[in-house]
Amino acid sequence: MATDKLIIFDTTMRDGEQSPGASMTRDEKLRIARQLERMKVDVIEAGFPASSNGDFEAVRAIANVVKDSTVAGLCRANDKDIQRGIDALKGAKSWRIHTFIATSALHMDKKLRMTPEQVLEQAILAVRYAKNACPDVEFSPEDGSRSDPDFLCRVLEAVIRQGATTINIPDTVGYAVPEQFGEMIRRLRERVPNSDQAMWSVHCHNDLGMAVANSLAAVRIGGARQIECTVNGLGERAGNTSLEEVVMAVRTRRDFFGLETRIDTTQIVPASRLVSQITGFVVQPNKAVVGANAFAHASGIHQDGVLKARETYEIMTAEDVGWSTNKIVLGKLSGRTAFRQRLKELGIELENEEGYNKAFQRFKDLADKKAEIFDEDLQALVAQEAGTTGEEEWGLVSMSQGSSTADKPHAAILMRHNGSEVKAEGKGDGPVDATFKAIESVARSGAELLLFSVNAVTQGTESQGEVTVRLARGGRIVNGVGADTDIIVASAKAYISALNKLASKMERLNPQHQP
Repeated sequence: MATDKLIIFDTTMRDGEQSPGASMTRDEKLRIARQLERMKVDVIEAGFPASSNGDFEAVRAIANVVKDSTVAGLCRANDKDIQRGIDALKGAKSWRIHTFIATSALHMDKKLRMTPEQVLEQAILAVRYAKNACPDVEFSPEDGSRSDPDFLCRVLEAVIRQGATTINIPDTVGYAVPEQFGEMIRRLRERVPNSDQAMWSVHCHNDLGMAVANSLAAVRIGGARQIECTVNGLGERAGNTSLEEVVMAVRTRRDFFGLETRIDTTQIVPASRLVSQITGFVVQPNKAVVGANAFAHASGIHQDGVLKARETYEIMTAEDVGWSTNKIVLGKLSGRTAFRQRLKELGIELENEEGYNKAFQRFKDLADKKAEIFDEDLQALVAQEAGTTGEEEWGLVSMSQGSSTADKPHAAILMRHNGSEVKAEGKGDGPVDATFKAIESVARSGAELLLFSVNAVTQGTESQGEVTVRLARGGRIVNGVGADTDIIVASAKAYISALNKLASKMERLNPQHQP
């Protein structure tokens, strides 16, 4: 069967970031962008440049370092947004302006307060403005799956005439079903006279659990050749189309789809782990492709079959997507050169020498606690450096805590606050609660704890515990991550990390009126 090319457009750092608590710092976005480039993603949507100064700087930084993927930025259909996108992206080797406006009657009337003719005119002007600066322009009719087909055809024909090179049809609220959505894309391509002058794309949400199915139906039935997706299916509400599921479906069922991607599938699991680590959104064990149980066999019949012939119960191999046995890479006698080299092999880059020095010291401290250091340990360890400024308001110096069945758990903590040391004590229902109350007794942040999550980084009793803490205050939601062989210490680190993000000047706005 002849094969065709499917473009993978990743929007983890834009639409994925709209998940409450998933906001990323500039440095965290850079780490993810480098991993996506390593995975050979075709288009990386780095953010929404006009949403905040922080997002503008993150998009610009990514545009300046990524060389092997196209870097895109989302812009509302107005000159100000688009110019902001142009300014952020123009330093990229390959870049794209992605502009959008709602086209469903519901959105035009209730949200935009615009007539269809006004929306049509705005779409035309936006694409024209973008095209004057950037040869690669993508247009999305927001809520496209619920838009009137006749009006949608008028808009799409007009924006293609203005130079839009990619037409993306979003199922913004996850309302579509596969057969219907695939037929919709097919009919649009047949009815729009100049449809052959643009690449057709889809962007599906997972509210009914059909984002991947809808996207693949649009490809198979409708002829779309770009899918917008996110690592781990990250995204607001129920999430977006899962990158790993789309890629492996096309790869495993090449006989059916007749499509190829350029994705290096061995980088899928590392990307999944990185995104999970940075955002604090844990991957469920039974998640397809990247879940911990994706290649585990508990049934005796299954185990017997796999031992006799792997293909009896496995349609792809764990190695295909980057799963591997834990690899001992370093020990307590390893030096800086070996440490830095292994980080490079793992695709981990820190911003400056100070960051490497801090990470190396943490590695040496960890090596004193556990004899075997795995790749996952290094990734968890270095994660604590991501997003820090070097001028953090709070820091952990030392702590002790105790709990028993007879006494109320207590914690005593020595913290660093703007260069000075302060002592804090607290009691609580458990050692973690006591620790958090001790920290709050001096921090007085007034933040609400939304999430406390603990995961073992590797197997065994010596494993580091990686803790994610999500705090909310004044409309801002932030994640803090901490890792240590002592989960109470890891919890303190995570809480303090979140406090520092709340105290930082970093502003983040995630407009919800977008594809």
